[in-house]
Amino acid sequence: MKIEHFWHILKTEFEYKSPRTHRLPGADLPGWPTIIYYLKLFRVILSDNLNVRMNIYDNIAWANGSLDVLKLVESVGGKLHVSGLKALVDYRGPLVYIANHMSFLDTLVLPCLLLTFNKVTFVIKEGLLKYPFLGSIIRATDPIAVTRKSPREDLKMVLSKGHALISQGYSVAMFPQATRSANFDTSTFNSLGVKLAKKSGVPVVPIALKTDFQGNGKILKDMGAVDPQKSIYLKFGEPIAVEGGGQKTHQKIVRFISDNLREWGVDVKGL
Repeated sequence: MKIEHFWHILKTEFEYKSPRTHRLPGADLPGWPTIIYYLKLFRVILSDNLNVRMNIYDNIAWANGSLDVLKLVESVGGKLHVSGLKALVDYRGPLVYIANHMSFLDTLVLPCLLLTFNKVTFVIKEGLLKYPFLGSIIRATDPIAVTRKSPREDLKMVLSKGHALISQGYSVAMFPQATRSANFDTSTFNSLGVKLAKKSGVPVVPIALKTDFQGNGKILKDMGAVDPQKSIYLKFGEPIAVEGGGQKTHQKIVRFISDNLREWGVDVKGL
């Protein structure tokens, strides 16, 4: 499946569900799906890194690389359920996407979905830019990098660069949590995205993510084991205009994410 076909599915069916896949040979061997997954993922990263070095890495290349990750997830038994896209198909203009952050898979798979509707960039932790091979790919997407050491400086960076990019027609996606987690603690979910949307005069779109198919590692947090028995869910809410100071809007976002995560069996704290 090519990216144009994938985008056509999203724009006409407003959802995507993984087709029935063949069982991965050796799937019962301990750790085998994880080994195959990371071998294939490294191949995707190497290919994208080569495109960056050849100066041919654009939004289409980014979307294709992200779709390659989606397909490799399916190749090791993962099943994706993407829903809630009709409102995005009907909307025109930049948005601020606000999602919970469950695993590194979020950053890898979301681009091929979000680029369906508009050019986009992500708010990412600065440390990702230092990763071998992957760091240069991320830099090519013009991200908004934050340190997570100084909330005041991070706020300034996101509001300044985020507003500038939105003014140029970009949407901005962010994960306003202290850290990735298989659970959802509403007390660690900040309102930075709402502040950016208010400053820029654009709506916010909540995204509920269940991506614990790829776990968080104990030694390397970005490289945990994969579990093909866990389905992957990505559900988009409708664009929400920021009301007043933004507190009610933030509460709507938290409620949307919490309700869907609970429906998928995820533990939610603080609400």
